[in-house]
Amino acid sequence: MLGKFKALILDMDGVLIDSEPLWRKAMIKGFSEIGIPFTEEDCRKTTGMRFKEVVEFWLKERNKADIKVEDVETGVLRNLVKMIETEGKAIEGVLDVLKFAEENGLKTGLATSSYSVLVDAVLKKLELKDRFHAVVSAEKMKYGKPHPEVFLQCAANLNTEPSACIVIEDSINGVIAGKAAQMMVITVPDIDHKFNKQFAVANHQCEHMAEVLRLFKEIKSSTLAE
Repeated sequence: MLGKFKALILDMDGVLIDSEPLWRKAMIKGFSEIGIPFTEEDCRKTTGMRFKEVVEFWLKERNKADIKVEDVETGVLRNLVKMIETEGKAIEGVLDVLKFAEENGLKTGLATSSYSVLVDAVLKKLELKDRFHAVVSAEKMKYGKPHPEVFLQCAANLNTEPSACIVIEDSINGVIAGKAAQMMVITVPDIDHKFNKQFAVANHQCEHMAEVLRLFKEIKSSTLAE
């Protein structure tokens, strides 16, 4: 065990799988297909939001009330699933972190704002279906991140107190959600967001997963020394 910690909960997009570039490509393609010009910078403005909320935001922003949210969702998700199947790759080092957690008796959970169809596609692509004790999507929850509901539900499914959970997140909304759930939060932001001062609310900010693994080993060493 790592001291008081009993479980490790991972976000999916940007933590388990390097899906952010795929999301951007799928969104640009999907919005363009319905006549809305879209850029990578537009994609970054809504990082961490549930995708339905992203679509609602941009349809309002671009004054496209005549376009159905569901039509945009369907097109983008169709594109994204295909991209995950053909291009999806695990974040470098995350499988080592997952293995370390398992070897040290931590339960493992996945808590994401992504759609269940994407969760299934990712777990199949990375061959990780049997590696998580709990998989929770905020797709049908009342609230998405930064509300802590998805993390609290994951902890409940793991039969673990929130304060005994470690969260790994890459987005501001995810970090806020993890802290609101009273969990220890490690953030590994991507290069586009790493200098955002809001990440300071996390317990630890790491450059990459190798640094997360070193942090875990330090926690274990300090626990054994007590």
